[in-house]
Amino acid sequence: MKRHLVLLASLFGALTLGASSAFASGEPHWVQTGTSYTDTLGGGQGLASRANGSLLHRGLADIPLDLRIKGWNHVGDPDIARGYTFDAYQGADTATSKMFAVTTPAGKRYDYVHRLNPGEKVNNSFATVSPDAQWLVSGEWGDQNRLQVFPAPLLNPSTPPKGGDLKEAWQITLDKPVRNIQGCDFVTDTRLVCASDDASGQLFPFSRPLLQVDLPHRLDGQPVTGSVKALFGLPQRSLCTDGTFEAEGVDYDVNSGTLRAEVIPPGACALATTVYAYRQVTD
Repeated sequence: MKRHLVLLASLFGALTLGASSAFASGEPHWVQTGTSYTDTLGGGQGLASRANGSLLHRGLADIPLDLRIKGWNHVGDPDIARGYTFDAYQGADTATSKMFAVTTPAGKRYDYVHRLNPGEKVNNSFATVSPDAQWLVSGEWGDQNRLQVFPAPLLNPSTPPKGGDLKEAWQITLDKPVRNIQGCDFVTDTRLVCASDDASGQLFPFSRPLLQVDLPHRLDGQPVTGSVKALFGLPQRSLCTDGTFEAEGVDYDVNSGTLRAEVIPPGACALATTVYAYRQVTD
């Protein structure tokens, strides 16, 4: 497939195993197990694993024409839950709403529009669905101390059955601020892993960190506080040195136990997005 540019592996560096994070002996930690590539226009915004183990990629080239005409010019990191695909859309900086598109296993798409609350940013960086398929979690750009929670369209019976308005249900308050979250995915009922495009090292001791958010209990429709910690910095390896890297989407395949995170390299190398794969081990 054109999105899996395996031949570029020799151009972007050899596979490096292991993640750059200190850990105590016996503590579970993520170890890098592989590297693959996808074309950035067709897959650089995010990815999600299907039940059969194949990957859905999302990029700017994937935005349907009818949605572009309506002003939805950016698609974020997607998720798949029970065969339903959830996409996060945003429009211009002046937009007063954001949108989640849900595609059924039969291929029918329904659009759910959320009108921005006072102080809410227009960004719609990602969509991830809780393991019980009842709650949709999303996030904004910049410095944030929260993640937004919505009833999962179609799968939560409180939502309209054929698209329509989608109101925010409540929030996950974070015990530490985060910056430029590009994607999150549930690893368990009470744990998310999120990719941050923050290269400053000001909030966490890594550049473009992969973050872990632990919840005191599974989402249940009530406000909750999540505990944030940095796991490791996402790799930034490329032959191109002119420009900056960009961390993008993240996905956890519950069936295989594989965690994947995307990084777009700088300059001319940005044509292909690198997908790093990890597996959790205990030494």
